[in-house]
Amino acid sequence: MSRPRPSGTAGADRRVVRYPLARPPRLSLDGFADSAGLHPELVRRLVKLGLLHATYDSAGELWFAQAELVTVARIQRLRTGLSLNYAAIGLVIDLLDRIDVLERALRARPRPPAKE
Repeated sequence: MSRPRPSGTAGADRRVVRYPLARPPRLSLDGFADSAGLHPELVRRLVKLGLLHATYDSAGELWFAQAELVTVARIQRLRTGLSLNYAAIGLVIDLLDRIDVLERALRARPRPPAKE
């Protein structure tokens, strides 16, 4: 069932355009590496392996969201705690993320009433 459109707007899409007031905070490669306590080359390697997400600017420089610091801490815990190589860490992170999604879905399911 379609909603009637006001006259004069037939076929025209009304879109709300929002402009951010400020850019989200992001870190350069060196700033991110310093914050994470890693060498910049290791950070580049983690990006190439797909373990960290980064964006490139027009000059080809890497930029990171601050939330990626949580990801790099997770990578470091898996590396030191389980002595995993970086390829295995990618697999473990994917599996942990899938488990998290399944657990959330299980918690969101309605429970049947208790039988007496």
